Amino acid sequence: QVQLVETGGGLVQPGESLRLACTVSGTDISIYAVNWYRQVPGKRRELVAAIGRGDATIYGDSVQGRFTCSRDNAKNTVILQMDNLNPEDSAVYLCNIVDAVAGTYWGQGTQVTVSS
Repeated sequence: QVQLVETGGGLVQPGESLRLACTVSGTDISIYAVNWYRQVPGKRRELVAAIGRGDATIYGDSVQGRFTCSRDNAKNTVILQMDNLNPEDSAVYLCNIVDAVAGTYWGQGTQVTVSS
């Protein structure tokens, strides 16, 4: 059974950093691209970052230069390092992987709140 668990969310002040982790069990994360999304109530889910199997990364325009995505295949984990956070970054952050046969697997999300 494939499961994704996001951790690392919390409450921080503007300008501070958080480090989110997406830990996968039940499959080998190295064979998948991993995507990070964020969700704010009433708004469309937004792609924040993605890391390919070869470690190529893409970022959303709103986080480019502030967020960094990396993977640790030995720990079956993908990291989202978020620096210089601002209140507009407040959201539930979710990760997913897409299997061509089984479909899309999502974690339950972790809440990030940026407030002074």
